[in-house]
Parts: sequence; C-alpha cells; structure tokens
Amino acid sequence: MQFTLENCIFCRIVRKEDSKTVIEHETDNVVIFKDIRPAAPHHYLAVSKVHIKNCKELTVEHKPLLEEMQSALEKVLSEKNVNISTDSLFGFHWPPFTSIKHLHMHGMGPKGQMGFFGKLIFKPNNKWFCTTEYVMDWIQKQPAAST
Repeated sequence: MQFTLENCIFCRIVRKEDSKTVIEHETDNVVIFKDIRPAAPHHYLAVSKVHIKNCKELTVEHKPLLEEMQSALEKVLSEKNVNISTDSLFGFHWPPFTSIKHLHMHGMGPKGQMGFFGKLIFKPNNKWFCTTEYVMDWIQKQPAAST
C-alpha cells in the first residue's frame, strides 16, 4: 500500500477516525495517547496535528512545536505521578529507525522500571533514539530554509 495522509495511522488518530485510540491530552497542535508497545509503565506519544514525516524534516521554526510536545507529555506523566526531573525520558526515533512516518515524541516513565529491551531501544542519543535536546540542537545547526 502506498502512503497517503488518508492512510497514515497517526493522521487518522488526529482526525479522531480511530475509535480504538483514547486521546489522553490535546492542544491546538498536539494529541497524546498511549504507546501500543509500552517500554515503561507510562509510555505516551505526542503526535503533531500537522503531518511532518520525521525529525529530519524539522527546522528551527518547529522549535515551539517540540517544546509544546514535551510540555504536554510532561503534564500527562506528572498526572501519573512520574517524577519528570529524575525518572522520565523524552525523545524521537531517528530516521531511518522510525516505524510510523509521522512525527511523534515518546514520553515515558518511570524509566527505572523499563525492561532490558526498552532500555536498549530507548537508549538516549544513539543511532536510533535521540532526546528532545539532541533534536533541538540538531535543528539549530541546520541551514535556514530558503524563501
């Protein structure tokens, strides 16, 4: 099947066309729901309402979106009594290691309760998973978009 915005699962969730997904939190730009393969007791995805393929398509203009994604995830995890400053993890799978071609930030915790494979798959700043800070630094270093 060829990819289209109509068959993108995250676009369908954003449009509320997927009745199985419970949206935990929503802003003007982001929806948050549970990850279907959680690596921690509380593992959520913040998905941009605008279809952006992955982190490599981000520019410095997307910084407010990334900040909103993390802030919303922090709110959800705090409501689940996860200590944001010491026992949470936020980030993105780095292309080509993305299973869904729609920008989504993982937020999870308590990271101290993650299993072996979760710790491996979500090990910060390796070839397949990058923290929000890494992505922010990366977009700052990209050339400005030409107009």
